[in-house]
Amino acid sequence: MAKETGRKIIASNRKARHDYLILDVLEAGLVLSGTEVKALRQGRASLLDGYVAVDGGEAWLENVHIQEYSQGTWNNHAPRRKRKLLLHKDEILRLEAKLREKGYTIVPLALYFLDGRAKVEIALAQGKREYDKRQALREQQDNREAQRAMRHRQNR
Repeated sequence: MAKETGRKIIASNRKARHDYLILDVLEAGLVLSGTEVKALRQGRASLLDGYVAVDGGEAWLENVHIQEYSQGTWNNHAPRRKRKLLLHKDEILRLEAKLREKGYTIVPLALYFLDGRAKVEIALAQGKREYDKRQALREQQDNREAQRAMRHRQNR
């Protein structure tokens, strides 16, 4: 059997880009059990309510739902358990310092396999206010209308 290559996305958190201003993006490995890896290979995960907490010099991915493996036995994993993130010590310290400041959080953006290994893309983020979200949506809509007008003009 050939070794997997490339990036295969399992789940992405599109809502995070809407709700937060993304400041810094990192890639981290995950400590998973066997049934979690098998469930991920079936594409059964949700990052919707997930976040990263730093506790005792270690980073933990919390509240991420990885559905139970359908062929699993009594040793199947808990769907919403805490999962340890594999990051360098200086990255963890930098994230922990930012988390102490008011208004910052760490959210997962994507869960994927990179060359056969499960990885999660996490982002240091700052919460957007309601009017910021409305303004971003308005800008997207204006850009879409401008693209439509340009396309319409080129077709004439």
